Amino acid sequence: MKYNKLGRSGIKVSEIGFGAWTIALDWWGKKIDDEEAKRMLKKAYDLGINFFETADMYGKGKSEKLIGEVFKGMRDEIVISTKYGYDFSEAEQIGHAELPQDFSPEFTRKALKASMERLQTDYLDVFGLHNPKLNHLRNESTFETLDEMIKDGKIKSSQVALGPAIGWTQEGLEAMERNSVTAVQTVYNILEQTPGNELIEKAQKQDIGILVRVPDASGILTGKVKADTVIPTNDHRKDRKIEWRRTALEKVEQFRHIAERNGLNITEFAIKFILSKNSIASVLPTVINEEEIEMFASISDGKYINSSDMREIDELYKTWPAYELKASQAN
Repeated sequence: MKYNKLGRSGIKVSEIGFGAWTIALDWWGKKIDDEEAKRMLKKAYDLGINFFETADMYGKGKSEKLIGEVFKGMRDEIVISTKYGYDFSEAEQIGHAELPQDFSPEFTRKALKASMERLQTDYLDVFGLHNPKLNHLRNESTFETLDEMIKDGKIKSSQVALGPAIGWTQEGLEAMERNSVTAVQTVYNILEQTPGNELIEKAQKQDIGILVRVPDASGILTGKVKADTVIPTNDHRKDRKIEWRRTALEKVEQFRHIAERNGLNITEFAIKFILSKNSIASVLPTVINEEEIEMFASISDGKYINSSDMREIDELYKTWPAYELKASQAN
């Protein structure tokens, strides 16, 4: 397993991280029981994964509790990142509907305290804003509060997780201007490089680490999802319509020869493409069992795609039609 610097924080994180939403939510076609979840966390650690990325709203704290239980007494051996901003105390968590958000200083302090208790720690390596809108990112009091937390040693750094859908360009660019922010999380994969490429470019200048989610394009790049795959209504991938899937699979065939030239299958090629980019701190694949953790961890072997092949991928990407980006309102 290889390790990268998480932006200017200096924190070293594994190239492949553990995105811990699947162990608390059944949004990926499988409900994982607690014992299996614990085995998955331990397996990840045994394979060299030290970066565990979660959020307080994942199962209303369940994901955080599982991480806290598994790594009790091992705090200095792992990097913990969690996110906040959704007020789920009085709300029923149904599907992927967004809940009320609050990034006020009072809510921020309350969320941090609750997360640390569930994670059984007295500090966090990374404390992040979960899907903030532009008005939240322009609120000075929120970032003053995060600066105070860093000064007090309660957190080492902060991140901004963009979303929930792909896009949010301006949000990402503005987030990188904040002193406490050392990482930005975004959807990024070989099929969906916009706005990621623009964010990566600025991240290099600002010394910000990019955290990548959905690196497999919701199963397209692992072969789990085909054009005619029937996806349950509670599955996170249901928003990928048949037309999108069909087009995505056609694109895969266009770069298959590059993957084969490198002796890689499509999944390996897709992840190595991301790891070959500058400013990528960690890739957070969606995993639902120990075998998948092993497979993704094995891709971090220090071998990357050469510059000429990366240029060929870039030229190919430029020939594909642009797609609609999401964004929040300025106020």
